[in-house]
Amino acid sequence: LVLYIVAYRFYGRFISRRVLSLDPVRRTPASEFEDGVDFVPTRRVILFGHHFASIAGLGPILGPAIAVIWGWLPGVLWILFGAIFMGAVHDMTTMFVSLRHRGRSIGDVTKALVGKRAHILFLLLIYFTLSLAMGTFVRIIAKLFSDNYHPEAVLPVVALIFLALLIGVLVYRKGVPIAPATTVIVLVMFFTIWLGFKFPITSVGEKNWAYLLIFYAYIASVLPVWLLLQPRDYLNAYQLVIGMTLMYIGLFILRPHISAPAINHSSTGVPPLFPFLFITIACGAISGFHNLVSTGTTSKQLEKEPDALPIGYGGMLAEGLLAMVVLLACVSGISRSDWFSHYSSWTAASGLGAKMEAFVEGAGNFVSKVGIPIGLAKSFIVVMAVGFAMTTLDSGTRLLRYNMEEIGEGLNIPFLRNRFVAAVFAVVGISYFSLLTVHGKPIGLTLWQLFGTTNQILAGLGLLAVSLFLYRAGKPIIYTLIPMIAMMILTLTAMVIKLKDNIHTHNTPLIVVGSIILVLVLWLVIETIIAFRRHLSMSE
Repeated sequence: LVLYIVAYRFYGRFISRRVLSLDPVRRTPASEFEDGVDFVPTRRVILFGHHFASIAGLGPILGPAIAVIWGWLPGVLWILFGAIFMGAVHDMTTMFVSLRHRGRSIGDVTKALVGKRAHILFLLLIYFTLSLAMGTFVRIIAKLFSDNYHPEAVLPVVALIFLALLIGVLVYRKGVPIAPATTVIVLVMFFTIWLGFKFPITSVGEKNWAYLLIFYAYIASVLPVWLLLQPRDYLNAYQLVIGMTLMYIGLFILRPHISAPAINHSSTGVPPLFPFLFITIACGAISGFHNLVSTGTTSKQLEKEPDALPIGYGGMLAEGLLAMVVLLACVSGISRSDWFSHYSSWTAASGLGAKMEAFVEGAGNFVSKVGIPIGLAKSFIVVMAVGFAMTTLDSGTRLLRYNMEEIGEGLNIPFLRNRFVAAVFAVVGISYFSLLTVHGKPIGLTLWQLFGTTNQILAGLGLLAVSLFLYRAGKPIIYTLIPMIAMMILTLTAMVIKLKDNIHTHNTPLIVVGSIILVLVLWLVIETIIAFRRHLSMSE
């Protein structure tokens, strides 16, 4: 906590003022192109809620919950220093580049910086990344909603959709002051958690939940941003901040012993720490998905350029705090015997669902120390986790829709520019990965690793685009170039190793997807190097 505060005060402000020169009087795209649908000038507190809720989905929860299998120390160090020097810088600088390019997405910005061919390559890579991420999230949410896990989370999560629609209409169309509206609706939101605990919704089935979630994602991606996306993320931010606060208070009250080793050598089938720790904990340290949010939705709603510091840099540090308390819950909130039952091997206790259960159990124990009954505390934790996965699903599908529209424009395919058609192609990609099995078996952990690798490659490419922009503007690039080089080395190494593993296990769907992604990345890196050399020769 102390290091994050110091980092924000000094390093974040240094980057924002000395490197980016954020201008408080310059018009932002939200003001210049206001349309009431995507470009909407938004107060800092509301936009922070939207941005934080969009980036803080299952990634900073599930990633650390898996990665503690290497022990607690590597994860702590990566979350701490990765967020300060890489993730927060990445989020703020990509947001800044979008602001200076009329609110265009990172893929569209690549067209201006590198060229048309690189633009299409980037858009194709984004399509695979977002489809992978959202497909994985649908799979996990559907599992958590199922009868064997947490059907008590269904009612409050669904109720929040309607509460978000209500507050959107009240604030933006009826002129109701936001403070009293927020107070009443947040109280109702927490009441629905108790209601869901008392009346769980069962007998729907995991696969049916997946279909319903995909349908919801389509509807959410085409609605105006003020009606569902903004108010839902805003309300979820209250849920998460309150949840994080209760977890940290419970942690200090409980003062638990750490049940996991600092470095774990006893579990079987675990991939090598280097490079897989750094792609397993993605969103808690640095995440390429964040640059899609920063440049896809947030940059279109920023009222003033300096707001990029608290929303971009500060939002990533807040996500680091979430990832840290998740890690602590998984290594000290459960007993030593429970820890080893969850983490005795890479696939122990059935993979992703079991890793989420380790977090739910540990965090529930923390929250129960503030006087909340343990059953209700665990329900609250599940609702918080699933609620944020849903907000990311909202934003991710909308970003996929934007992406398809840009592909339609770049390749001159008129029907793809229609938002309703583009949204169909978005949910097709999500559906493929959410319903994918290999040899009749789910591939949760393997899919998560492929998502993590692709996600971190996207972060490296985002930093590469920022570095090129800063270089052309005559600004220092060392602060983005070093993190970019580190991410490219880590992720390309992981991609090659996983590709070899998939070939060995005859995992044909992931061999095809992994090969396409690797080719796109290498091609895009070559295009960017050529652009760097071109600008260098022009400057000479």
